Amino acid sequence: MTTCETISKIDLFFRPFLVENYPGFATAFYSYGRKLFLNRLIREKPAQVSLPQELHRTFWGIKFNSPIFNAAGMFKDGNGYGLACLQAAGAFLAGTITPKPRKGNFKKWILHPFIPYPRSRSSSNWMGLPNPGFKKVIDILNRIHKQNYVPIGISLASNGNGFSDLEELCEVLHEVEKSNVDFVEVNESCPNIEHGKVNLARLDSNFLNRIELISDKFLKKRKRNLPVILKLSNDFEPESVPLLLDALLDLGFDGVNFGNTSTNYDECRKFINSNEVKAYYYFTKLFGGGVSGLPLKHKSFTLTQNAMKHLQSKKLNREFYVIRTGGIYDYEDYQKSSNIGISIFQWFTGYFENFIKYGHKLYQKFFRV
Repeated sequence: MTTCETISKIDLFFRPFLVENYPGFATAFYSYGRKLFLNRLIREKPAQVSLPQELHRTFWGIKFNSPIFNAAGMFKDGNGYGLACLQAAGAFLAGTITPKPRKGNFKKWILHPFIPYPRSRSSSNWMGLPNPGFKKVIDILNRIHKQNYVPIGISLASNGNGFSDLEELCEVLHEVEKSNVDFVEVNESCPNIEHGKVNLARLDSNFLNRIELISDKFLKKRKRNLPVILKLSNDFEPESVPLLLDALLDLGFDGVNFGNTSTNYDECRKFINSNEVKAYYYFTKLFGGGVSGLPLKHKSFTLTQNAMKHLQSKKLNREFYVIRTGGIYDYEDYQKSSNIGISIFQWFTGYFENFIKYGHKLYQKFFRV
């Protein structure tokens, strides 16, 4: 058993007690402890795990080891590709990265506030996209010796809400096109920074102008196969999904990801265990932030289901995929979505819950092989 596997097993016993009884201390402890754990995790070298070939997939002409891999926020600085390969992840997604470095959010002496809700299989964070900036991360990604069936993705976001910021992001996209990266996810939905709020939950004019600019400045000028996925919030309005898909298809996007964390605190509260309500209110009232994990399960399924219904009613002349993120924990979650046509999955909270149970064999155990 590796160090991180041991730490996760030990933490399993006292985490509920800390969260339920000392939410302030738990927030500080897990905000800083999470960083230390991730830094240790990416350095571990477990035994190689293999998945059967029948799980291999090809999307946009790119070979994936399986349909599921990490969501943005796990490997922010671009390190961790070797670990993803050893664990048999479907791909490796770095970021979210911005053109310039960001320190992230700081409040009440806590940098990048985070708290888990173990009984609720959920968590909250108010990190604010901390990252070392595009230049540093792309340099790391360019030095990676890629393995078969483990492509590299990068999640990108603009530094601010203005169109000059978005134009800077498009310049970064052109730099990505020259790099080792296989696919891109553009994050238009982070609730913990100001520009992430422009999306709201619908297709407003500002949002449409932003994605049109990405299309004009980059998508229509691509010189190689570099799929671009738009990542949106799980708070997106289901009735707006058909209009969204039509816009993305017309503009040349290659997929949509539902999605990011939720700020619908009243709705998420329904899924929080009664023993953890105190911690939930403490964090959301003091920091706000986004809620992830099980509270997103129903909404992310509904959004992706609506998307697939609309796509299946159209005659597509190119590949366009719907990605589901939020509430993915086990094979049943995967199978339910696969049955309606969802092809690609990302996980974050579910990844760590499965790591606690299965350690570095989590992908193998997820697919029951």
